[in-house]
Amino acid sequence: MARQVLGDRRGELDQLRLTAVERLLRRDRVMAAIGLFGATALAWASLFRMHSGMGSMGGAGMAMPGMQAWSPLEPLLLLLMWATMMVAMMLPSAAPTILLVASVLRRRREHASPAAPTAVFVAGYLVVWTGFSAAAALAQWGLHEAALLSPAMASTSPVLGGILLLAAGVYQWLPVKAACLHHCRSPLGFLGYHWREGGRGALAMGMTHGLYCLGCCWALMLLLFVAGVMNLLWVAAIAALVLVEKVVPAGPWVSRVAGLAMAGWGLWMLA
Repeated sequence: MARQVLGDRRGELDQLRLTAVERLLRRDRVMAAIGLFGATALAWASLFRMHSGMGSMGGAGMAMPGMQAWSPLEPLLLLLMWATMMVAMMLPSAAPTILLVASVLRRRREHASPAAPTAVFVAGYLVVWTGFSAAAALAQWGLHEAALLSPAMASTSPVLGGILLLAAGVYQWLPVKAACLHHCRSPLGFLGYHWREGGRGALAMGMTHGLYCLGCCWALMLLLFVAGVMNLLWVAAIAALVLVEKVVPAGPWVSRVAGLAMAGWGLWMLA
């Protein structure tokens, strides 16, 4: 009888403990989601402010081909602009993996907050896209020097625009694109294979996930040069395509159909 009572009490304690963990998991996921939403909203607000202030802050001058040389500050401003765009465009599509990281960390660290290692994971992810932003800023500098950009930071050459569209469309069908997209669409599989403990492990996981996302989306990001780097409708359209590719069940097929449309558009521009 005593054993039965003791067993019942242990069962009740286990149930209470499980309920408490579930509450912590829900709370952590909500807090992580709020943080991601806040960072994304702040990035988009910054983009709107940059867009509205391009004329008065020299943004138009940076894009004006062959009109003036750049000051040393302008490449840094370009890097900031590209990095802000990458946060606005990529964080929403990475949210499922980030939220899963927060949940796994809570289960493995019941008596410690998962906020810090989750933030380190996000930092590692953004390090990769900051590196891409630096490369994109250098590419924009080169296009400016070659007089291939309009004041709206869009390509003035139909050949360049056609090549970018055709390359992006073909890339949508390549196996490397499919492999990277598979990792981005499978957060549980990614963490199961790449999980690392500790702060360094969280940073390494974030950078690894960022590299997969970069492999999935770099060609789409170069399309910003086609319709204008600060064309916010174009930015939003590419961000929406990235999100659909990674989250919607039919995402891979949408990716391929979009690739056909890009390739057709590119061929039309080249013709």
